[in-house]
Amino acid sequence: MARDYVLQPFRPPVDLQIDYAAELNEQQQAAVTALPGPALVIAGAGSGKTRTLTYRVAYLIEQGIPPDRILLLTFTNKAAREMMRRVADLLGAELQSLWGGTFHSIGARLLRRHAAKLGFRPDFTIMDREDAVDLLKACLGEAQLDVKGTLFPKPEVLAELFSMAANTRCEIPELIAGRYAHFTTWTSRLDELAKRYAARKKAANLMDFDDLLLLWVRLLTEDEEIRQRYQSRFQFVLVDEYQDTNRLQSDLIDLLVEKHHNLMVVGDDSQSIYSWRGANFQNILDFPDRYPEAKVYKIETNYRSTPEILSVANAAIAPNQQQFSKTLVAVRKSGPKPALVVCHEGKDQAVFVAQRMLELHEEGVNLNSIAVLYRSHFHALEVQLELTRHHIPFFITSGIRFFEQAHIKDMAAYLKLVANPTDELAFMRLVLMLPGVGAKAAQKLWAAFRAPPPAAASAGSAPLASALQRCQSAVPKKALTAWTEFVVLISQIEDPAVRARPSQMIRMILEASYDEYLQANFTKYESRVDDVEQLETFAGQMGNLQECLTQLSLLTNVEADDRETTSGDSERVRLSTVHQAKGLEFDVVFLIMLGEGLFPSARSLETPEGEEEERRLFYVAITRARNELYLSYPLLRLARSYGSDTILRPSRFLRGLSQDLVEEWNLKSSLPYDGTFHS
Repeated sequence: MARDYVLQPFRPPVDLQIDYAAELNEQQQAAVTALPGPALVIAGAGSGKTRTLTYRVAYLIEQGIPPDRILLLTFTNKAAREMMRRVADLLGAELQSLWGGTFHSIGARLLRRHAAKLGFRPDFTIMDREDAVDLLKACLGEAQLDVKGTLFPKPEVLAELFSMAANTRCEIPELIAGRYAHFTTWTSRLDELAKRYAARKKAANLMDFDDLLLLWVRLLTEDEEIRQRYQSRFQFVLVDEYQDTNRLQSDLIDLLVEKHHNLMVVGDDSQSIYSWRGANFQNILDFPDRYPEAKVYKIETNYRSTPEILSVANAAIAPNQQQFSKTLVAVRKSGPKPALVVCHEGKDQAVFVAQRMLELHEEGVNLNSIAVLYRSHFHALEVQLELTRHHIPFFITSGIRFFEQAHIKDMAAYLKLVANPTDELAFMRLVLMLPGVGAKAAQKLWAAFRAPPPAAASAGSAPLASALQRCQSAVPKKALTAWTEFVVLISQIEDPAVRARPSQMIRMILEASYDEYLQANFTKYESRVDDVEQLETFAGQMGNLQECLTQLSLLTNVEADDRETTSGDSERVRLSTVHQAKGLEFDVVFLIMLGEGLFPSARSLETPEGEEEERRLFYVAITRARNELYLSYPLLRLARSYGSDTILRPSRFLRGLSQDLVEEWNLKSSLPYDGTFHS
């Protein structure tokens, strides 16, 4: 019987130039020096995740692994460049052959080499989102779908839908049933359109951003020779921010390491907060099940926050059932307890934030190291007003400024036209929203609208609606139904009793037609509905329509002025959603609007998974703070449409914290607030 005898390669003792024991803490060192095989590194917030990954790459190279046999996958090019620079600095040598970059950049690099295998040429063009939308418009025209006069999803929405299908590896019908139920009527046409879009891309030698991963997976799946080549080439694969990977990225990683399982993924399950854009929390949670031989390393030493802040963070995340248990431990000395600030109403909360910021600045705290964080963009409106009143410079990193968003401008256009029927801009914006109305038709409608009425015409109780009704002869046939509905809506909201309550006008507009318009024309439909409802709440604080429009105009102009004057090195407070603050840190954090239904959001509470992700979001917000943390919510919140206050319960996340972890601040005021501070 033949006997196998394995020749072991001779390896002289490794002379390590890095003193890993001196450079790393015990938990970091354990992960960095892990033996080959699958490894899951749970790196808590502020625990040195990047440092761990960087030293792991350096350690592998010092162990004799050629740099070109290592693949480092990140979510941003900046992160990849920073890690590769640090590795080069540690080893004192440039590492040009090290494969490191985002999933998409590595995908593009490989697809250039093997495009022919997929029916593409190596010089394929990578489309950006705008290019993809343009191609989808062409596909719509080519398909000759009769969608004029209907609320068929616009190309921008189609691009989002098709991207979600790619990243979650869902078929179009399955995705629509699960995430886009409002498009069920169009399922077969959307499925056909997706196939047409893919064919047009291939014919034109085009790939969109998602194709860089989708086709990479297809290449590895369908071509055994290429799959084996890269499984052998990349002997060690490291993945950053693994909790943010989607199904497509997870499948790709599993394919690459199928042969050797030398995979190290680093992340924090407690910071998985992007399910709304396709990230799959189960990827990190189920890693030990997919790789039963995997070693799990926990890095719990936190270098960012004070012990008091970490005590709140640990308590905040503890109730989650689906998690890897961990306890963040501080190395910094003690600081003040996080403050729980219960405010009478939203205005008081804003006053507190502004006043406390001024005090901190006088104590020497740089405004650049202060952040106001919130669950949703609209939560910061009152704070923006108050900071503006006190000339506290700020900038917003939570997307387009609230009043500059298209859907908010749409709602404002209705109010403006009712208040001022000669407002051509408002008229044109509204009629162009109607299906079947283009630029030329809109101009004809405006001319007909401005034409003098017949001598015998009577406006009655609805003069604006009557004037619009007289334009019917200029309305395109495909828009007649929509035009009739538009006229009826205008007649309802220009009624004097309704007009006196602009919040009721907004509610009627949303329920009559605008909700469906949002579904068909905008991405992130649900968050935009939230914005409109917040605009309704804002309008409910105004005495009448003119006051509401005046405040809208002033806020929009103030924000525009702020954007133009906050460049350079001047100090500015940051206002941000928690989602966009992930990865950042600040000396002082104000976490506002911690009321039930606001944070956590009402919609998230429909499922246990949604509630747990909201709790992770709360945890992320807390762990942004280094020195001081202020948790606040208003007791009263204006109810939509009715113009009356309702009692706002504190967030369940606050109710879950024991009283000894926070210091409650009781706000007192000896004088009614008049927009100024009194000494």
